Amino acid sequence: MPIITMSFDNGPDPDVTPHVLDTLRRHDIRSTFFVLGDKLRDRRALVERAHAEGHWIGNHTYNHLVPLGMSAEADMASGEIARTQELIGELAHERRFFRPLGGGGGGHLDQRLLNDEALRTLVQGRYTCVLWNVVPEDWAYPEGWVERALRLCFEIEHAVIVLHDLPTGAMARLDHFLCAAEDRGAIFQQDFPDACVPVERGRISGPIEPYVATGGAA
Repeated sequence: MPIITMSFDNGPDPDVTPHVLDTLRRHDIRSTFFVLGDKLRDRRALVERAHAEGHWIGNHTYNHLVPLGMSAEADMASGEIARTQELIGELAHERRFFRPLGGGGGGHLDQRLLNDEALRTLVQGRYTCVLWNVVPEDWAYPEGWVERALRLCFEIEHAVIVLHDLPTGAMARLDHFLCAAEDRGAIFQQDFPDACVPVERGRISGPIEPYVATGGAA
């Protein structure tokens, strides 16, 4: 019986995030929202609502412009992480969740995720780095992502799915996905499998070399 952990990146959005929260509440599902600092700054009430309803709040950098492993600019990675964490403030989980931007803008898990400076920031700041294993590309296929998501989730024992609370139209089908997964016997769990957590509270807890660029900002 597969386990699915829901997560949402790149929000909050004033129209889409409330719909996502309403849908999750109907299904009694708790998720994690990996927010952008630049959006959180002006839309904090949405994140406060998510937190109040039992969802975890994670850090997804401030600007989300360049994967941290592709930056050689000193202090860029540490600033992207620390600036957003400061904005999250008391809404942060005690494990201080951080999710990097996927390599190539398509959710790829490779050395574009982090550089040495980013990893050092995560370790010194006692962050928990959360990756993923299911990316149905809802932003690219807003009408057709559900079947792809179901297939990918049911191929593995514990899926950590990445969706996006963005105005693409994709989240109009979130209820359909949740109903279909539940009908097929999926169990929804908020926590993440160890394989998707290479750094836990600042401690290297899994293979990290595949996700850190060599020769990046130090």
